[in-house]
Amino acid sequence: MSNVIETIKKRSSTRGYTAEALTDEQLKTLLHAGLQAPTAANKQEIHFTVLKGDHPVLAELEAEKNRLRGLTALEHNFYYEAPVVVILSADSSYKWSPLDAGIAVENMALAAEDLGLGNLIIGCIYDALRGERKEYFSKALQFPENYEYEIAIAFGHKAVTKEPHTYDADAQITYL
Repeated sequence: MSNVIETIKKRSSTRGYTAEALTDEQLKTLLHAGLQAPTAANKQEIHFTVLKGDHPVLAELEAEKNRLRGLTALEHNFYYEAPVVVILSADSSYKWSPLDAGIAVENMALAAEDLGLGNLIIGCIYDALRGERKEYFSKALQFPENYEYEIAIAFGHKAVTKEPHTYDADAQITYL
């Protein structure tokens, strides 16, 4: 069995990180994994905004997410205090952008696992980044013109571990 299959089997969402920073080389590897993802018609329309975990806009996103959901402060923020968050945006007029961003983020998640790093794919800020404050956040995150949020991912060194999820192949697969 290939190393890729083993990495897929080991990967799970990480919801707890140490304070240890990623190295420049680790971050570069993760970003290149996302950039190397295939895109429809090779459009390469995905943009990656990299933020340190203490960046003020992340706290604003957390507050907006909670406001929209009617929540008060939670035990953890949406990225579980990871030292790095990457927000993927894409051309809002291109119908394949959501799919392309999903492929890129999965490449990055598998690369993180291969590097021994934790990661968490994030969708819960969708309403905050696509809602009434969309323009504000798009500018604060320096999205290219006519780009909008698609998905995000957090990275860091694991403080907690979790077993990969189980599945029921008989219920989830149909052979025709």
